[in-house]
This record gives sequence, structure tokens and C-alpha cells, in this order.
Amino acid sequence: MIPISYSVRNLFSRKITTALTVLGIALVVFVFAAEMMLSSGLKKTLVATGSDDNVVVIRKASQTELTSILQRDQAEVVAAEPEIAQGTDGSPLLAKEIYVLINLPKRKNDETSNVVVRGVNAKSMELRPQVKLIAGRMWQAGLSEIIAGKSVAERFKGCGLGETVRFGARDWTVVGIFEAGATAFNSELWGDIDQMMSAFDRPVYSSLTFRIKDLALFESMKSRLESDPRLPLELKREKTYYAEQSRAMSSFIGIMGTVISIVFSLGAIVGAMITMYAAVANRTKEIGTLRSLGFSRFSILRTFLLESVIISLAGGILGLIAANFLGLVQVSTTNWDTFSEIAFNFSITPQIIYSSLIFAIIMGLVGGFLPAVRASRLKIVESLRAV
Repeated sequence: MIPISYSVRNLFSRKITTALTVLGIALVVFVFAAEMMLSSGLKKTLVATGSDDNVVVIRKASQTELTSILQRDQAEVVAAEPEIAQGTDGSPLLAKEIYVLINLPKRKNDETSNVVVRGVNAKSMELRPQVKLIAGRMWQAGLSEIIAGKSVAERFKGCGLGETVRFGARDWTVVGIFEAGATAFNSELWGDIDQMMSAFDRPVYSSLTFRIKDLALFESMKSRLESDPRLPLELKREKTYYAEQSRAMSSFIGIMGTVISIVFSLGAIVGAMITMYAAVANRTKEIGTLRSLGFSRFSILRTFLLESVIISLAGGILGLIAANFLGLVQVSTTNWDTFSEIAFNFSITPQIIYSSLIFAIIMGLVGGFLPAVRASRLKIVESLRAV
């Protein structure tokens, strides 16, 4: 068997062509990893928004809070269910909320985008311990005051601490900034539900969120309430509810990224193929010498394939290193399920790393296969005669 060190030495003897091929493959892997990191970041942000023990109640078939309407009497029926855990004050740990979209200009370019306004009550904060006030104070009941998620405060005009934003025919003062970790709540404005219902002339709720005593009780509770003719409701575990909101957008990102990666990979494969064909042409006599020393055709084929894979793997690692820095970048996009803007970071996972490296290896195998076959089929006598 031909030593691996032989293949490595030959790669360094063609520094320029090897480097160009490595860079080409690195670019393809960078794009491939970036689209998966984008989709992963979106999913991670939305799934992290939900809690394991929380349950979301919306109107049946409405899919999201945006189109959901719950009557007050329906909310009272749900609030009386024994499966609901109790809060610190001994009352049911249940939040009645409204969910409204407003249009606000961005700080950097004055372009407008949809922002979520959520009317909440005292239980909303208790249900979501990841939401923490990091500046200012909470709103006071009876006043037109709100608190803003960190991402909204940074990106939209009028949403910073002490600033005033107008919606619902009122001017609202931002009296606090909250942070909710890597969740969608960072892209929302929160205020007292009674004030919000009055401002938007909305006497109904969008959703209910409650903490269940025991997750084992969820299925039976879900079946009982959803079959009650008085309650056209749908119950979902909070993590499931927010995960479903990422499907449309993440699917689009995945399809678009796959198409782009395939197109780019064809160019990278051709580049690897040209590099390896040039290697075969320059080493014809060397190949004949190896064959005359007793190395089989299969050994020659394996050696050239190995060189191609080493080049691709080096490009794959380089592309992943570059893609990893995308984790420092925050992007925002419109969630197609809720039509609201959401900010999130690129997120790399072990699965993305493995998939990217396998993708690079496949490009190396495909690009190096035909040149390797050509090298293995060279006849000994003709090879030794080559100048």
C-alpha cells in the first residue's frame, strides 16, 4: 500500500492549484453550513421561547395567536381546570394575553416592519422566568406604559428606554427593557393587557398560557377540553407551538440553501477534477514507476482519490471555521407564520459540522474519481516512456 505521506507530499508540490481548489471547496462548504446555521438559529430561537411545562391555548384551527380569538367566558372555563398549577399567590398560574401586530420604522434605514405587541398580566412574567428586566422598571397599571424586548429596543425607533412610540391611537412610553435569552420574546413589546385591550378596542383574548401540574395530565386534559362543544379550543405544549411557527421559514431556507449549495458544488467538483487531472498528467512517469515496483491499479486509484479527499477535507474545515464566525452575527427576518419580525443568531450544531464535512468529502470523491481511474489505467511501459 502506498503511504499516506506520499499523497500529502504531492499536494504540497502543487501549492497554487491545491490552494485554489481548497478555497473553492471552502466557499461551497461555507454557504452550505451558513444556510443550515440560519435555519438552526431560527428553530433554536422559537423552540427556546417555549417552556416544557407550559401549555398554550388558542382557537381551534387558528394556528397562531395572530388569528386566534378567545371569549372571556371560555377563558374562565379553562382557568377553573384542576390540572393548572398554582402561582405564588395561590391563584391559577395562567396568563390571558392579546397578540397584535403594529408597523414601526427601523433605526438604521427608516424601513418599516411588523412588531408584536403583547398585552400581558402579572402571571405572564411568572410563567416565563427567562424574561428579566435589565433596565428601567415595570409599567404602572392605568398608564400608557410598556416595556420593550432588547432586540426591538435596539432596532426600532421609539422603542428605546425613555422613548415614546405611537400605536393604538395612543403615545406609549417605554419605561423598561427586558431580555429573554435567545427567544422570540426579545422581539416583542409588552404592556398591561387591560390598557392594550382598550387601545385596540379588542374585548377578547388571543391566547391563554398556563403551567400544568404534571405533563402526564396533558393528553387527557387536551382531549377533554377539545371535545367540549362550548370550547372551540386547541391545546398545545408551548415548545410544540413555537416549533411549528418555524417550519415554513426554515423549510424555505433549507430548500434555497440546498439549491445554491448544489450549484456551487458543481463548480468545486470541476475544480477538484481539473486539479487531479493535472496531477495525473504531471506524474505519468511516476505512476509507471509505482506500477513497476509492484503497486496494483487499485493502490494507484486509492492514492489519487485520497489526495482529492484530503484537498476537499481541508477546504471543508476551512469553510467551517469561517462559518463559525457567523455565530457572532444577529439577523432579522419576517416569520411567515406570524408575519412579525424576529431577530436571531446563526447557530452551529454538531450535526451541521458532520454534514458539512461529509458534503466536502463527497465533493472530493466525485471530483477525484475520474482522474483516479485514469491514473490507475495507465500502462506501465507507456508511462515510463512519458517525458
